[in-house]
Amino acid sequence: MRTSLTVVSAVRLVVAIAIVTAVVGQLVVLVRGNVFRPWDFFGYFTIQSNCVAAVVLVAVVVLAARGRSTSRLTFVRAAATTYMATTGVVYNTLLVHVPLGAFGLAWSNDVLHRWVPLYLALDWLFVDDRRPISLRRVPWFLVYPAVWLGVVLVRGGTDGWVPYPFLDPRQGYGVVAIACVAIGVFITLIGIVVARVARVRLLRVERR
Repeated sequence: MRTSLTVVSAVRLVVAIAIVTAVVGQLVVLVRGNVFRPWDFFGYFTIQSNCVAAVVLVAVVVLAARGRSTSRLTFVRAAATTYMATTGVVYNTLLVHVPLGAFGLAWSNDVLHRWVPLYLALDWLFVDDRRPISLRRVPWFLVYPAVWLGVVLVRGGTDGWVPYPFLDPRQGYGVVAIACVAIGVFITLIGIVVARVARVRLLRVERR
């Protein structure tokens, strides 16, 4: 199958705008409720991974508009896809019934936890403006999540804030350690799938 790069770029831009709108929507609700804490709000992996996805999508659109190859952003697209897939799977399997203070706006919650992860996965699977990725590069996908986990663990042990219950040190650091290892293994597996899918060509993009 073939499609126009213009169409693909338009959809990507719409998704990026939807992400920004959803994040701002959640933020406004918290500000109006006088419960907005920047370090807490932007400490959620959901918020960070969606912001990464929005930046990457806009960057790809800008490259396309300038007539430059979007495949040069293959690695960062793969990383963003891995993080968003992780967000979607973890939320919809472990956290969907857990009240998360920063996500009280229903439509925004759905956009950030369901629709954007789904779109990023489909965009990666179907659109061929990417290069193959070596499995040797997959471990690099773990660098950002490792830093994020480190910050969360420090905060959990100091001011007591954690974004998700399975990282709460009050459950015992053994439980938290298992959760961290599980997160690392899961992201690695998702990264391997993303790298493998990079070799698939289902939708050929034409510049016109």
